[in-house]
Amino acid sequence: MAPGPGSFALLRTAGPGQDARFDEPLMELAARQGPTASIWQTERSLVVPRTYRRFEPFQAACEHFARQGWPVTVRQTGGGIVPQGPGIVNLSLAYRVEGPPLQHSEAGYQLICGLLSDTLEGMGIRAFPAPVDGAFCDGRYNLAVRRNDEAVKIAGTAQMWRRLPGTSNSHIGLIHALVLLNADTGSLTRIANAFETAIGSGRRYRADRVVSAAELIAATHDLSASFAQAMEHLLTHARAV
Repeated sequence: MAPGPGSFALLRTAGPGQDARFDEPLMELAARQGPTASIWQTERSLVVPRTYRRFEPFQAACEHFARQGWPVTVRQTGGGIVPQGPGIVNLSLAYRVEGPPLQHSEAGYQLICGLLSDTLEGMGIRAFPAPVDGAFCDGRYNLAVRRNDEAVKIAGTAQMWRRLPGTSNSHIGLIHALVLLNADTGSLTRIANAFETAIGSGRRYRADRVVSAAELIAATHDLSASFAQAMEHLLTHARAV
């Protein structure tokens, strides 16, 4: 189905092994062809924002973790450290807005959280935006589920904005989400804590503050495939905000 005006064109990937910054070129595509989306996965890695470069041991830590099979990628979006790899799916939306990014950032988070919530609802999981203290890369627009009467993180979001060259007030936004579908959240938390220790940040995370979809439902099929199929259907009706 061809996308309608304002709807998202889906960029399909060649496989699960994309670079952790695979989605950043979506901004250029969106500038040329309109709202663009992608559902993608990357190899095992650690992803950090640019602010982590301020720690003196950062480079040595990156080299050490790369040797252990956890290469480190610095993304342009904000947030904190996030592990990537098998059992984790990313959703990225890129589109143009008019006016300052701060006027559009809230709507961008609401858009991607709405898409994710609807998709997870179809899988039998009720998720809602909420901060989750103790989770890696905590933020106001995590997606959380209720577990043992507490909010526990199942997805995280981030965004970045760039002014469109040749314009005075047009911007391209990249709104990104990482969803824990069938990942070992205990191992992910341990590796995130190990990196924070190596750089001396003082941050520590709790494994009981994150959960994967597979821990919540009795899945007898490929969760990544079913998630992508449901999300693709929603994107044909979604509109950039």
